[in-house]
Amino acid sequence: MASTNTKKPGRWRSLIGLLAIILALFGAVFAGTKWSDATWMPKLALDLEGGTQVILQAVTTNNEPVSSEDINQAIEIIRQRVDSSGVAEAEITSQGGQNIVVALPGTPSQETLDLVRESAQMQFRPVLYFGNPGLIPEPQSTDATGESTEKATGDATDGASEEATDGSKETDSTDATDESAAEETPATDEPNVEPTDPSDFAQVTDSVMKTFNELDCTVPDNRKGGGGVADPNEVLVACADDGSSKYILGPMEIAGSEIANATSGMGTTQQGVSTGKWVVNIEFNKEGTKQFSEVTKRLSGLPDSGTWMMTSPITQSPNMFAMVLDNLVISAPSVTYEIPNGKAEISGDFNNESANRLASQLNFGALPLTFEVQSEETISATLGSEQLEKGLLAGLIGLVLVVIYSLIQYRALGLVTVASLGVAAILTYLAIAFLSWQQGYRLSLPGVAGVIVAIGITADSFIVYFERIRDELRDGRSLEGAIEVGWERARRTILASDTINFLAAIVLYFLAVGGVRGFAFTLGLTTLIDLLVVFMFTHPIMKIISRWKFFREGHRMSGFHHSSLGLDKPRYVGRGRVSTPGAPAAPAFSPDGSRMTIAQRKAAEKAAQESGDASGETLTDQSTTSAKSADQSAQAAKEGDN
Repeated sequence: MASTNTKKPGRWRSLIGLLAIILALFGAVFAGTKWSDATWMPKLALDLEGGTQVILQAVTTNNEPVSSEDINQAIEIIRQRVDSSGVAEAEITSQGGQNIVVALPGTPSQETLDLVRESAQMQFRPVLYFGNPGLIPEPQSTDATGESTEKATGDATDGASEEATDGSKETDSTDATDESAAEETPATDEPNVEPTDPSDFAQVTDSVMKTFNELDCTVPDNRKGGGGVADPNEVLVACADDGSSKYILGPMEIAGSEIANATSGMGTTQQGVSTGKWVVNIEFNKEGTKQFSEVTKRLSGLPDSGTWMMTSPITQSPNMFAMVLDNLVISAPSVTYEIPNGKAEISGDFNNESANRLASQLNFGALPLTFEVQSEETISATLGSEQLEKGLLAGLIGLVLVVIYSLIQYRALGLVTVASLGVAAILTYLAIAFLSWQQGYRLSLPGVAGVIVAIGITADSFIVYFERIRDELRDGRSLEGAIEVGWERARRTILASDTINFLAAIVLYFLAVGGVRGFAFTLGLTTLIDLLVVFMFTHPIMKIISRWKFFREGHRMSGFHHSSLGLDKPRYVGRGRVSTPGAPAAPAFSPDGSRMTIAQRKAAEKAAQESGDASGETLTDQSTTSAKSADQSAQAAKEGDN
């Protein structure tokens, strides 16, 4: 009795846990339908539902030509805005060289449409404070810590270049690796004196500091950019474009339109020797050169911000200069020398991709580019409900065929397959409905294809498990023992197979575009659900039914009858032996559950032969060894055991 009681929790704990997961998903979606905008029907993508299409034309105020690189950069800015707004499956493409086509599924909000239409402008502003990207519970009042990137170097006599280091992953100076402290000026509600220049900390009032502390740049919605062109005469609180930090910035000192050119490449020393590190070179026009000289002269005379200690969430940064595009900081290098000729070199932790990206952003910011709405219209689904119905019908046909095969192959055991597929279907539907509500996920036709493929993946896991159990039964184990040993062996195979499927889904999702990503997403999701069902439903159910007499005694319809196991026809059993039809052969396991040695099995087989029982199963060697030799071998084995 004690042994039975200790096993019960193991049989039911997984089933109760799975039921809790299903009820939690169901309850969350149900609550969302009552108090939020959740629906039981998953949201559909453009190909199945249609949506809104906006065509934008990129124009410049000075009639300068717009290059394909500028259009690509504009597309990236709009994509960041749309993705951060939670709109999934949007299509943003170029058309005719100067037009951008934005197709949004469903009925997008007015805020999202406004984000799409807004122009993106670049501004150069001094950094007053920067800090951890998350929420800061209480304003700092005394000591604060700060980060400084590698010192900006330049020839003060010839003003050849500026070197400024980006300390972030790509383009901003917030890599929290080096640590030191700097003093912080307490913020006041109103400045006691009029600010003397854009770097004056008197501009940071209590309200500005409160906004800074409450800004959470780890939230994607706060990194979507847009919101109109920031007032160039006011202090700006902004996030880094990669969410690594947040900033308080002084008024604009140089407009992005003053940039003449920006390029990326390998840095060189004054002697022309390559440094082996990627840098970004920026050059200003005549007016920008004058402004840049004045700014770098002032910033280079201010104290270094030092390095950022993670123990303090805010740092005073008097000598850092931020490049702001679409109200997001794309780079914030520090300056230590005046640059009188308007040619600067930004160095830091760049690679080829990040350096090219920053150069493209600077060139885009150099254009006084605006977007004019050419048209805005509602578009119909490219595939429509008919294709969705056909896709669902294909999935239903596949499911029915899997069920029929399982019932024919495994009899009553096939009902476990049916029940497991049903649980997997419920979990998949609830998960997609939940993600549609919380993450804005939209189901496309390729996504439906991923769900259909999952039927085969899930059924394959059951087949692997059932066949392992049947193999153990053929070797003479009891049903309970066969289920445990079969699970140990099948589990490794199932994990290996699903791991490969999941890795393939990840690679497809990050490398593919368009509808293929929808397929990859549902493939990865259903692969995880397959593991959940097999571990928390199928295996526990098998442990439960192993105690039922119908299955334990191998009823003809149970799936464990000797005819289902292939014991009613000749079969190869290894080591050059073939089993002929009849009752089960001598067991492969001793009463204590351990596998018999070869000598013990041969002795047991000889004993079964000598018993003369007509129902006994005889073993015939595939070789032409004579009966006399077989008897001698059996006698030797018996003597060996004695």
